[in-house]
Amino acid sequence: MANDEASSLWSATIKGMTGSCPRCGRGKLFKGLLDVAPACNKCGLDFKFIDTGDGPAVFVTLIAGLAVLGLALWAELRYEPPIWVHLVIFLPMTLIVCIGLLRPTKGLLIAMQYRNEAEEGRLEN
Repeated sequence: MANDEASSLWSATIKGMTGSCPRCGRGKLFKGLLDVAPACNKCGLDFKFIDTGDGPAVFVTLIAGLAVLGLALWAELRYEPPIWVHLVIFLPMTLIVCIGLLRPTKGLLIAMQYRNEAEEGRLEN
């Protein structure tokens, strides 16, 4: 991979993770927690091309499940706490991790979709 391609990939990653416009990097991508704005408020890029589907939720579920479940399993094997301790610690941790990762993951997928010029698949007749 050429150096400018690596730089472009890194730039797109940062723009996505911070919720910035994938083209200019200055405008806002989101208008709420997860709602995508209709267009960039700085460069005017129309965000109608965006379609992340269930991708962010799938990635967050896998990452959070591995992290939180790994910690819960470690705590169970090491300390054998009662079930209420698991509920008090790991239920809120699951919510915090999932909600905390969802927006950056969605932004990252949108930035990668823009960078790679991904479009809806079409069948040729």
